[in-house]
Amino acid sequence: MRLLVLGAGGTGGYFGGRLAQAGIDVSFLVRPARAALLRERGLRIRSPLGDADVPAQVITADELRDAAPFDLVLLSCKAYDIESAMEAIAPAVDAGARVLPLLNGLRHYEALDARFGFDNVPGGLCFISATLGADGEILHLGKPASMTFGERAGQASDGRLQALAAACAQAGVDHLRTADIAQAQWVKYSFLTALAAGTCLMRAPIGTIVAGEGGAEFMAALHDECLAVAAASAQPVPEPAQASARETLTAAGSPMKASMLRDLEAGQRVEAAHIVGDMVHRAAAHGIAVPCLRAAWTHLQAYEAQRDA
Repeated sequence: MRLLVLGAGGTGGYFGGRLAQAGIDVSFLVRPARAALLRERGLRIRSPLGDADVPAQVITADELRDAAPFDLVLLSCKAYDIESAMEAIAPAVDAGARVLPLLNGLRHYEALDARFGFDNVPGGLCFISATLGADGEILHLGKPASMTFGERAGQASDGRLQALAAACAQAGVDHLRTADIAQAQWVKYSFLTALAAGTCLMRAPIGTIVAGEGGAEFMAALHDECLAVAAASAQPVPEPAQASARETLTAAGSPMKASMLRDLEAGQRVEAAHIVGDMVHRAAAHGIAVPCLRAAWTHLQAYEAQRDA
């Protein structure tokens, strides 16, 4: 298969790089400056799962319209960049590619469906903590690095997803092709929202939060609010997944923090509206009270207002 990865940042660079390392036909759609760097140095991955220096096939927006067709576009941008991302990949989709989003949250599907059509946008998610280093290398933080994908309800089976699963197996990339992507998405979304809301509101990792009086109870309350929204959305989170997430969200001494908090600490834009805000709005649509989430959402809006000012 021919795979196009938008950008070569932490997430797309890691998964695209691992696939390219295994000989899969992967091209990275990047800006000219990033293209020049990758052509000179290749894609460099530094990871607890093994370092890699991979020659990178790169393509710029000007070159994309004349490129051979791609089977699949791997989309892993920040959710707030969805409009510009869709504009960038449009020539590839117009030429027949489908779009597999690995973004956080669920809100982006409305925009992707409207632009490219429901049948061209299967469901996906990933678990990884990765960022770019000072010299443009991919820094994989921690060991988890997995992709989950599948057809959304009402979509026909797509051989391209089967080909992606085979490519992941060839590359040794942890992956799951599932028949119930919606449940997998809500499992992650409910956990991620509680993690982002709690660590951003408290400006601290989980271990610091739960060490304080009422800290573990607060993290549990955030998770309970998210689980209530999932259940009201006809996607109840299974008990084993609930228990695993709760253990992680209340683990004593844990250094875990949401990537949103790392962005906030760096003074960068955050995906607040697409994760915490969207969960609050979904709760309101179902008449569910979520006071802990609302506190975090208010805090994040205040951060963004001060940053913009």
